[in-house]
Amino acid sequence: MKVHPTRKFDNTAKNYQHIQAVPLAAAMGAEIRGIDISTITDAQFLDVEDALYRHKMIYFRDQDFSHADQESFSLRFGEFADDAYTTGVDGHRNVHPVIMEAETRAEMVFGNGWHVDSPFMKQPPSISMLYGVEVPPYGGDTIWANSVLAYNCLSETMKAIIEPLKIHFSANSVVNQLKKEADDKRKKDVDGGRTKGFGDMELDMRTQAMVDGSFHPLVRTHPKSGERALYVDETYTHGIEGLTADESAGLLSFLKEHVSQPAFTCRLKWERGTFVLWDNRICCHHAFNDYDGHRRALYRTTVKGEIPV
Repeated sequence: MKVHPTRKFDNTAKNYQHIQAVPLAAAMGAEIRGIDISTITDAQFLDVEDALYRHKMIYFRDQDFSHADQESFSLRFGEFADDAYTTGVDGHRNVHPVIMEAETRAEMVFGNGWHVDSPFMKQPPSISMLYGVEVPPYGGDTIWANSVLAYNCLSETMKAIIEPLKIHFSANSVVNQLKKEADDKRKKDVDGGRTKGFGDMELDMRTQAMVDGSFHPLVRTHPKSGERALYVDETYTHGIEGLTADESAGLLSFLKEHVSQPAFTCRLKWERGTFVLWDNRICCHHAFNDYDGHRRALYRTTVKGEIPV
């Protein structure tokens, strides 16, 4: 059922002293102006942090900073999270490349499909950040959904039904796709060279833990704001604890469709120098794979989160 989120969430901007926040959509998101990430002050950071928790996703245009600057900024929020899929760049192991080469042709790309970052981990990342260094001339947008707003728009009866439930999150489907693409690449030789794609992401001893996954509350509470949010996605959600697959299928299908409907979303067009932060605990996102023939290079850092409650 499609809903209109009237009065369910306030995405208007505060009058900050050190930054300007400009809302991106009614549901969530804001552009932050008047700041250079590489020279951010403590006072500016406090405003940025407040804006992030208010708008769920914030972004900055025309940034120009180094891997070290991105690491330094990320550490203001907390220690780095482990990355389940990639290794960091040389000399900066916590800055992870998210790169699609122009010649790559893949049905599945990193970030494709609605998902929360690494919910199969015992302590999923709390905050995710992406810095756009090279972007295609068109396509490659990212869309986010406000899981707090999605929860607020449920009936009180539905809230009561899902309150005690726990989701089983697993990377099984993604790992299987990684293995398939890796096998396909071994069978190919593209012009005698090497084509970089989703299958290049390393699979190490943590793979089994990713597949086994974790159980987390379907409704989680934000540790700072106290907001309640749906914690469910279409990529990593593999069932509900205590229910059979048939019993959980209908409910999960409804919730996945509900949380990602347009009324709860904002959409960002990437530009070179765009830097994006989002609260991984209370929103999910989806990257579009519609820029064949063009290279895209983003660099990601994540902040270690707490065990969801």
